[in-house]
Amino acid sequence: MVEAPQDVTKIGTLIQPAAQLTSQRRQTRLRHIVLHVLLSMGAFFMILPFLWMLSTSLKAPGDVFIFPPEWIPNPIMWSNYAKSWTLKPMGLAYLNSIKISTLTTAGTLFTSSLAAFAFAKLRFRGQHLLFMILLATLMIPVQVTLIPLFILFKWINWIDTHWPLIVPAILTNAYGVFLLRQFFISLPGELGDASEIDGCNPFQIYWFIYLPLSVPALVTLGIFAFLYHWNEFLLPLIYLNSLQKFTIPLMLATFQGAYTTEWELLMAAATIALIPVIVVYIFGQRYFVQGIALSGLKG
Repeated sequence: MVEAPQDVTKIGTLIQPAAQLTSQRRQTRLRHIVLHVLLSMGAFFMILPFLWMLSTSLKAPGDVFIFPPEWIPNPIMWSNYAKSWTLKPMGLAYLNSIKISTLTTAGTLFTSSLAAFAFAKLRFRGQHLLFMILLATLMIPVQVTLIPLFILFKWINWIDTHWPLIVPAILTNAYGVFLLRQFFISLPGELGDASEIDGCNPFQIYWFIYLPLSVPALVTLGIFAFLYHWNEFLLPLIYLNSLQKFTIPLMLATFQGAYTTEWELLMAAATIALIPVIVVYIFGQRYFVQGIALSGLKG
């Protein structure tokens, strides 16, 4: 008779933490549900313009501005894609953009990683000062150097060629140096010390030790560089004159005339131009978030 209240008390002390745990689980589940709903709504509004672009690319010329808008075209004009490809030299523009984007991305990865390794793992006089000067170039707008560079490239006969779009991009990427430097700093310095004891020179340490470990950061920078140069419009507009040298953004602009714009063909060409961007991101998505997270571990 005396032990009964003690048993009730013990049971109560066991039930109370279980009830608290159940309540915390419900709150966590509710929080996750709300978060997923908000993220789904944000994703829907982000993808809405792309769905409208795809819908417009399949419409007849007179159906583009129908009100209320029709999301499902009737009839579906698949011929818009073939017409947009043959009406303008889109294939040549595709090859030009792929050449420029690929060369600049590969060159940027090499020069930026080489400079980042020097700033992160080597020790030399004026190291921090040079790095601060390099970062200061990020604050200089492209428009400030546009006229001097145009005069320089005209003097060396680079106007209406792809060299002004490739060489400066490879040699002057302060953001890429900063991103990779942050990643190299997060890697243990003992790896380089052990390799140096084994007889490796600085370039061998960079090439065989640190570069294979920096794949996530390299893929992240590669995605940024490829997307930037694939979508670049201002510099090709300034330096390129011949239609055969045009890139994808310039060729898309030719669909828009002074008085009329063939919107269905423009949207079809823009959909085709979006394919390499999607492919690059799909193949690099596994490393993208990892590279962004790891590159900011240390300052």
